Amino acid sequence: MKLTYRPEIDGLRAIAVVAVILYHAQTTILGYQPFKGGFIGVDIFFVISGYLITSIILRELVTTGTFSFKYFYERRIRRILPALLTVMLVSFPFAWIYLLPNSFIDFSKSILYSLGFSSNFYFDFIAQLYNAENSLKIPFLHTWSLSVEEQYYLLFPIIFFIVIRYFNKTAGIILIFGFILSLLASHWGSQNRPYFTFYSLPTRGWELLAGSILAYYEINLGHRSKNQKLNLILPSVGLFFIFHSILFFNDEMFHPSFYTLSPIIGVCLIIWFSNRDDLITKILSSKLFVGIGLISYSLYLWHYPIFAFDRIIEFSQGNITKKILLGIMILLLSIISYYFIERPARNKKNKFKIIISSIVFAYLILIIFNFNVIFKNGFKDRLPDILGKNFQEAPFFLLKNSEGKDCYDNINGCKFNLSSKSKVYVIGDSITASLIFDLKNKIVKKNYQFINFTIAGCLYFPGFNKTVLKTKKVYEKCNKDYFKSLNEIFSKNDNSIIIFGGGIYFHNYLFDQQDEKLDKHKSKFISMGKYNSIEESFFNEVLKLSKKNNIILIYPFPKANVNVPAALHLELIKKQNMLTKNFSFENINISYEDFENETKPTFELFNSIKNHNVYRVYPHKLFCNTVVMNKCITHDNKNLFYSDHIHPSLKSAEMINNLIMKEIEKIELKSN
Repeated sequence: MKLTYRPEIDGLRAIAVVAVILYHAQTTILGYQPFKGGFIGVDIFFVISGYLITSIILRELVTTGTFSFKYFYERRIRRILPALLTVMLVSFPFAWIYLLPNSFIDFSKSILYSLGFSSNFYFDFIAQLYNAENSLKIPFLHTWSLSVEEQYYLLFPIIFFIVIRYFNKTAGIILIFGFILSLLASHWGSQNRPYFTFYSLPTRGWELLAGSILAYYEINLGHRSKNQKLNLILPSVGLFFIFHSILFFNDEMFHPSFYTLSPIIGVCLIIWFSNRDDLITKILSSKLFVGIGLISYSLYLWHYPIFAFDRIIEFSQGNITKKILLGIMILLLSIISYYFIERPARNKKNKFKIIISSIVFAYLILIIFNFNVIFKNGFKDRLPDILGKNFQEAPFFLLKNSEGKDCYDNINGCKFNLSSKSKVYVIGDSITASLIFDLKNKIVKKNYQFINFTIAGCLYFPGFNKTVLKTKKVYEKCNKDYFKSLNEIFSKNDNSIIIFGGGIYFHNYLFDQQDEKLDKHKSKFISMGKYNSIEESFFNEVLKLSKKNNIILIYPFPKANVNVPAALHLELIKKQNMLTKNFSFENINISYEDFENETKPTFELFNSIKNHNVYRVYPHKLFCNTVVMNKCITHDNKNLFYSDHIHPSLKSAEMINNLIMKEIEKIELKSN
């Protein structure tokens, strides 16, 4: 039983890929972004894939009574890998030129995971690690969906074959049960584990199974819908659901979840009820839609790395002509790769041995190149010293405990030099954590016990829970119980030195202007009743601690207007002065006036905490010169003072820590 070609499905592919491209292009019309739900295009692809894969398996079983796994996986390899490997190979030289060391390492890791059909796991990991910042600048982020499909292709045929063999009478019920279970998991997960839910097969499987259920019942019934009235009406309803989702969904919604049912049902309605007499089917089967659908895989592969590199080098920023040129480039590359890569690879006349040999060769090249990038730290030597030497390993990840685990963002803290009875605690967020690698060495050298409690996005607000706005979920590592545990630790120790950083949480630029503080990760600190505001909590609790301990407050560090290393690298690229390696720093230096205005609330709060046991460190005095140029500098001739927008580099950390050690010396003198 041969699989009948259905041109309207290629038309659906066209809608899916165009929606995704417009979404990733961040297309705006009169200042409004109309395709905020374009990410739904991926979900459309999943339904189509589930339908076609199940149709192939079942039709072969009906025709031959068996199923050739070898032939099935050969077809998948021919379909997926040649074009994907081509895009990877072509992208590598651009990564070499345009990516800074850490970004280059991430690029290589994403390719290696993609080669192992597991990039969705990798992107789930880094999304949680970096909160998905700058995702539009990660060239192969889009391969997560390919990995989900590939995992489905690997697992589903085996499981489905067993179900058909041994549970044939209940196969449909099993598929529906799997669909419901996966849908329930996705709805729960989108509220509790949003990144994992977005990227994983178990919570995306229901979308693929929706297509599988259609294929199963179509083949078992021997037909799709025969109701002429429904065949004329429901494809239009399906298309309405799809376009409504593309135009009115957005990133703030829970996805995938029950809300995602709308476009999935829309796709299912078109697949099940489409017929030759229906207007929607005719439109989707037109040459334009089918043509785009045929090259949709290549379009999907090419568009994301091109957009990513464009954003990295700011090629088309604010220039509509250049944006159109990018669109034409994506289209031309997709047509070329379709006719010269995809079609020849899928042509049965071309022996599989030759194709698989080429694939293995490409795999070896990519594996060798990308492991080299990782082992050689992103080839820092290809860049000027100021970029290669000083950038950009996040300083807060350098300090490890005795088990080799990160001290930063470790709720159990890290302790060093336990034999000493004199203790120094460090409390704060990632900016404070940027200091701890160097600070630990300085503290231990003076024979203090060094105890680190730096948590991502967390300062010291007893009586508050940090809560995700979207899901209402309380942060595991920054809540009233965590603050209570800190207070219990402090209560057992007098005459300790407690260093507080993280004044950034009182800065106006980081929050909205509503009553509740809102940080860049879209979370807020919610009072549990003891205090009305985080300012009140911090003031009272620190003042209380200062009665029996010495407190060091680290005042705000200036915030750069841009990612400093990336801005310098971009200038290098644009000026094409790779040989002279000259930089102009003036454009990325920070206005002291802006810094002063932004940090005023923090300065006022810290200044109001008055006790003879409170000591103060002013990092901005190292980098801001109000007399000469009214600027806060981001560099000297050999070093960058920022590892990104807001985090101190190792050089800055050393300079700030020297100030901290001077305050500790004052505490020692007073004690003596």
